[in-house]
Amino acid sequence: MFISKSRAVILAAVLSFTATTSSQAQTPYRLPATHTNQHRELIANQKPLSAPSQKVLEDVKKREALENIDVFGSHWESQSVNPYGNSVSIPAQKEINVEDFVMPVPGRVTSPYGWRPRFGRMHRGVDMSLSVGDTVRSAFSGKVRLTKFEGKGYGYYVVVRHDNGMETVYGHLSRFLVKPNQRVKAGEPIALGGNTGRSTGPHLHFETRYLGLAINPAAIIDFENKTTHREVFTFDKNSYEKSQHYGPAKVKSRSTKFAKSKSKKRTTASTSKKSSRKRSRR
Repeated sequence: MFISKSRAVILAAVLSFTATTSSQAQTPYRLPATHTNQHRELIANQKPLSAPSQKVLEDVKKREALENIDVFGSHWESQSVNPYGNSVSIPAQKEINVEDFVMPVPGRVTSPYGWRPRFGRMHRGVDMSLSVGDTVRSAFSGKVRLTKFEGKGYGYYVVVRHDNGMETVYGHLSRFLVKPNQRVKAGEPIALGGNTGRSTGPHLHFETRYLGLAINPAAIIDFENKTTHREVFTFDKNSYEKSQHYGPAKVKSRSTKFAKSKSKKRTTASTSKKSSRKRSRR
């Protein structure tokens, strides 16, 4: 009698445990709120691609595959950083797949893209910190177009044309690790960092170009978080042209003001000389 009661109790406990386990298995697990908040702040508050954005990315990939036939055939033999010049028509907008990006160096940006009033010229890329001999990697997959030396500018530099139609430039290097026409993958070593050419210290000069036009790399890349802002970058010709004319226009107005001031001083000095001559004649 006692044994049968014990069996009954054990059976009831087993059934109760099974029911509880089954109930817990059916209830979906939810991450704590703290994790959700951290995820929102991660990578500059980027969120996973929604369905429409994913479709956009797929469409860009398909179009890229079709266009790749001409990517490495057009203006390939040029020895210039901008091989296209004025020989191509620039579209008003262009969606560019940048999802396979890898940071060229892990260093921080020390000098941004833009007009440099001190030197009176455009800085068409960003400068990134490194030490001489540090590894420089290809930002995207593609094919090496140039490995050259320019004493008064880039120093030793590499130009890579990518599957997405863009080109990237890597300047002030100390050594090449690749040759022209060599295929490279995103993140593959292409050179060693240096301090060659017009440089005031070891750093990497890094440019992102589309059809020869130098785009602000920060418009594509979130350097702080070492990733791209989005999987697809939309090039806008109108915004690009505005950014190009903003800096030089301001400097031009200052130089004009300076020229007027200088001219005024000359006129005043000339008038004063004439007056003194008249007085001496009297």
